[in-house]
Amino acid sequence: MIHCSIQLIFHRKSKPEKHPDLEWNPPGHGDIYTALVTSGMLEQLLRGGIHYAFISNSDNLGAVVDETILGYFAQNNFPFMMEVTDRTEADRKGGHLARLKNGRLTLREIAQCPHDEIDEFCDTSLYGYFNTNSVWINLKALKTELEANHHVIPLPMIRNPKTLDPRDDSTPPVYQLETAFGAAISVFQGSTAIRVPRTRFAPVKKCGDLLALWSDCYVLTDDYFVTLNPKRTVGTLLVNLDNRYYKRIDQLKKRFPRGAPSLLDCLSLEVEGDVVFGAGVVVKGQVTVINRSAAQVAITDGKVLEEDIVIT
Repeated sequence: MIHCSIQLIFHRKSKPEKHPDLEWNPPGHGDIYTALVTSGMLEQLLRGGIHYAFISNSDNLGAVVDETILGYFAQNNFPFMMEVTDRTEADRKGGHLARLKNGRLTLREIAQCPHDEIDEFCDTSLYGYFNTNSVWINLKALKTELEANHHVIPLPMIRNPKTLDPRDDSTPPVYQLETAFGAAISVFQGSTAIRVPRTRFAPVKKCGDLLALWSDCYVLTDDYFVTLNPKRTVGTLLVNLDNRYYKRIDQLKKRFPRGAPSLLDCLSLEVEGDVVFGAGVVVKGQVTVINRSAAQVAITDGKVLEEDIVIT
C-alpha cells in the first residue's frame, strides 16, 4: 500500500494556470515510515517474527540484501544504519553525511543547503561520504519511535523547485515538499553508518546515469544483479549531458538511436549541444563533445573518441 500525503504545491504566480491532471505531489520516500503504520505492514512484519528491514530507493540498482551486512547490523543491535560510499565528482551534489552539534549523524541534501554554501557542500574532501539511499532498520526500534511521535518520524522538510509538468519547462514553477527516509539517521539514538563499496551503488537519477547503465560499463549477472563490468579498469564513470537536449528519456533515445557508446574505458563523457551518436561509437579516457552550431551534428558509426571535439 502506498500512502500519499496532503498535496502541497505552491505556485509562484498571482494567478496560476490550472492543470488539474498534473496537480499532485509525491511526498518523497520519507513517507515510508507512516505508510508502514497506516498499511498495517509494520505490525504484520513484527507478528511474523521479522525484526529487520532493508530499504532502498528504486533508483539505486546496485542495492541488494547482503547477509554479512545484516549480521553486523543485528549483532550490534543498531536501531538504524545507513549505507554510505566514498563521494566522487559524479555524486558531489548528492546527499552527504554530516554531524550535528549533539553528536548525531545527519543527512544533508543540496536542496537544504544555502546558496552561499554550495561550493562547500560539493567539496568531497570536506564531506567524504555519500548516501546510497539504502538503509537497515530495526523494526522494533522503529515502532517505539513511531509510538513516541504520534506515528510520525520527525524528518526535516525538503523544498525542491520544479515545474508543474517536469517534461515542459514552460509550465508554471512550483515547489515540491518532500522528506527523505535516510534523514531518520538523526532521529534514532545510536544510529550509525557503514561504508560500502561502490558496487552497491548503481544510480539512475538522470539520463546520464541511464546512458552509463545502458553501456558496457555495467553488466547484468545471471541472477539479475546490475554490477560494474569486471573488465573495467578505470575509475568511477562521470557522464554529463546537456539538459537542453538529453533531460528526458525520449530526448536521450532520439540522440542515441543505435544504443549507448562503449564506455568501458571511459573516465568521463560530457556532451554540450545537440549531438546524435551513431552505432558502435567508442569513448576512451576523458572526452568532451561540444556543438556550438545551431544545427544538430552526428558522431559517425564506429568512431573512437579519445580527445575533445568542438564544432562551431
